Amino acid sequence: MNILLVNPTFPDTFWGFRHALKFISKKAAYPPLGLLTVAAMLPTAWNKRLIDMNVHTLKDVDLMRADYVFLGGMSVQQSSARDVITRCKSLGIKVVAGGPLFTAHQEEFDDVDYLVLNEAELTLPRFLKDLELGCPQHRYESNDWADVTTTPLPLWSLINPHDYGSMNLQYSRGCPYDCEFCDITVLYGRVPRTKTKEQLLRELDSLYALGWRGGVFFVDDNFIGNKNRLKKEILPAVIQWMERMKYPFSFNTEASINLSDDEELMDLMSKAGFHAVFVGIESPNEESLVECKKTPNKNRDLIASVKKIQHHGFQVQGGFIVGFDSDPSSIFQKVVDFVQESGIVTAMVGLLNAPVGTKLHHRLMKEGRLLKTMTGDNTDFSMNFIPRMNREALLKGYRSLLEHIYSPKPYYARVKQFLRTYTPPAVHLSRLTIADIRALVASTVVLGVVGKERFQYWKLFLWSLFTRPRLFPLAITFSIYGHHFRKILEVYGAG
Repeated sequence: MNILLVNPTFPDTFWGFRHALKFISKKAAYPPLGLLTVAAMLPTAWNKRLIDMNVHTLKDVDLMRADYVFLGGMSVQQSSARDVITRCKSLGIKVVAGGPLFTAHQEEFDDVDYLVLNEAELTLPRFLKDLELGCPQHRYESNDWADVTTTPLPLWSLINPHDYGSMNLQYSRGCPYDCEFCDITVLYGRVPRTKTKEQLLRELDSLYALGWRGGVFFVDDNFIGNKNRLKKEILPAVIQWMERMKYPFSFNTEASINLSDDEELMDLMSKAGFHAVFVGIESPNEESLVECKKTPNKNRDLIASVKKIQHHGFQVQGGFIVGFDSDPSSIFQKVVDFVQESGIVTAMVGLLNAPVGTKLHHRLMKEGRLLKTMTGDNTDFSMNFIPRMNREALLKGYRSLLEHIYSPKPYYARVKQFLRTYTPPAVHLSRLTIADIRALVASTVVLGVVGKERFQYWKLFLWSLFTRPRLFPLAITFSIYGHHFRKILEVYGAG
């Protein structure tokens, strides 16, 4: 059996860092971890190829060599996924589709030959058995949650790691919280399911054996969902592994803001090599947090919590949302003030949307306010429901907000503010790579010579070089991130 696994293209968004990746000659941020894991579940006798359309062009000859095309994807990839399905149909090639996109929007893809939905550990074996017997069904679903201790190592041999800016792995699935707008609990449940210590170390070993040295993203939607296990078992094991292997990786992940309440957990994560954490701040407006049931964020000083995490050696990347029913007209300036005061350099601000299956989706449907299926990209100036705030005022305020936090002067001021007090974890070994040199040279030309931000760029360049030399590479990285954000804003913000 010849199998072609296809990862559809991601649109150009704030989250993709495509314009930043060009500085280090990388083609995509992360490899398609889900498809690589599915590939490891397929029979070993089958011939498997993977084409990540974010890295390579998918040609008809690639499709025609396949007996089946296995198609994955997230909601934001739906346009590209639809194109792949259309091409396969025209060539008479059967498609097996699964992943968050098809699980959430299955009714829109009923023309796909085989829908293997929910978690592959549960539904893929049933499909493979029926396929072997010659009687595959159109749809495979499950209401149960998978035992992730049975999940195999991703089949890393199907990719070239040097095409990517970072590698990734998954330790847990599920989140103990149930925010109204979030579909994580719909897809993965509210009880965090975790891999074993032995599994996680095998995954680290496999990335090391792949020859990877650099960033590794834990894709868990809330890495600290099970704090006790992290502190007692997982992080101590990772610390020992990193010491033994001489710190080949630096980690980043996603976590809820209550990470700031646990000094022990932050210390262990720092010692294990975590240097950045994405936190869903969502809103500085307390009424909006109450509305969306963002439990860990309510009744706390959010800026103090952010700074506490930063002071433990973490770069805090923040997620913000505007468009809540409770948002006042002043919300845009409130977000700007929060971002600048907190020193969150990588601030991602999106418009509220209602994913299928969420409590928000159900509520808006009852209220008759739903308009369409969401695109999956909350930074493309689209909304799939009628907001309480005047739509034109909301879009105008959102655009103004982005223009302010990403424009060179306030952006570089935020970078300098953060670097002035930031102390990175002492465990990280500095390794100057060819990619680092390439990024430095490219930034001096693109940002320092032809860029609109060249004055701010050189001010930060010289300040960090002479006053915080250890953080000089990070200063250049942040400069490149800012360039990416402004390029995306030029595309979407002009509308």
